[in-house]
Amino acid sequence: MSELVKPFPDFDLKEILRLLPHRYPFLLVDRVTDFVQGESIKAFKHVTYNEPFFQGHFPGFPVMPGVLIVEALAQTGGLMVLKSMESVPTDKLFLFSAIDKVRFRRQVVPGDRLDLHARLLRQKMIFWKMECKAYVDGQLAADAELTAAIVDREGV
Repeated sequence: MSELVKPFPDFDLKEILRLLPHRYPFLLVDRVTDFVQGESIKAFKHVTYNEPFFQGHFPGFPVMPGVLIVEALAQTGGLMVLKSMESVPTDKLFLFSAIDKVRFRRQVVPGDRLDLHARLLRQKMIFWKMECKAYVDGQLAADAELTAAIVDREGV
């Protein structure tokens, strides 16, 4: 019998939507399960056959695109950074500035639960560098080092 997964206190879907600008079909984090302010976060996404990208990637052999796995990791890291700030700046955006050491280690398919982990490596000025890992059934599916910057929304 599977155990019901409860959201991390004070970090439910409402809070995810408050922190991230992403919405369907591009919101790729369903729930946060662990959070240590300024250090780490764990979240997940249930991957279903109804995801719009499966229509073309690939017909008859649905595989979650690697770039979307990386995006899910980035959104998870963004949640960690934004929730760690004293107040969430509404005039700023959290954007990729570098993606390094990306490795895809197994396919992610409909029915999988994609567990998303991000750990802060360092923060300097507007830049945040994170070690990110995605797992399915305890197996490493992808890992990367992601760097993002908090920039003015007006300059974008």
